[in-house]
Amino acid sequence: MKTIFIPAKAKLNIPESKLKIFLEKLPKNLVIAYSIQYKDFALRLKKILEKNHRILKTVQVLGCSKPNLPKNTQAILLVSDGKFHALSLNYETKIPVYIINSTLERVSNQNIQEFGKKQKASYLNFLNSEKIGVIISTKPGQQNLKKAIDLKRKLKNKSAYLFISNNIDNQEFQNFGLKAWINTACPRLDMNDASIINIDKLNYD
Repeated sequence: MKTIFIPAKAKLNIPESKLKIFLEKLPKNLVIAYSIQYKDFALRLKKILEKNHRILKTVQVLGCSKPNLPKNTQAILLVSDGKFHALSLNYETKIPVYIINSTLERVSNQNIQEFGKKQKASYLNFLNSEKIGVIISTKPGQQNLKKAIDLKRKLKNKSAYLFISNNIDNQEFQNFGLKAWINTACPRLDMNDASIINIDKLNYD
């Protein structure tokens, strides 16, 4: 069966006077990131910002993406809803992230510290669990079956069980009696669940 992906567009109308005030607060060297529905607005921002800023890169972010950013990036301007992408981008890159929608908001150090505590809790949970579930996705770009099988072989002191699915629902995990899960699929699955740790956070390479 052939799959066709058609992006939906969201309208974001910010008055020029208000937008100017937002953009004056930003550092000089910027990367513009956007969710696909805000692509048109992100490109509009790029044209405006290029007058007084250096736009080093313009990139679409997905739930599973980890964009490579230029070394001299001073901040990321993210056009998106909520803090899902913003938290992960800030935590992974250590670069300030500003979210622009109807307002301009910077991801706070408190948000990042709380996210870091969740990551540590997930790791301790993994260390203290004898039985582990390994999450595998069949979706293109998320499928890491070989990596999951290799990991299972390396977990000498734990019993590991492989779970493969196209649509992964965290709420279904409680049906299997496991307290710890290793994620080989979308690296954002661990955002709000302390029972999940991403495979790249483990030293089993």
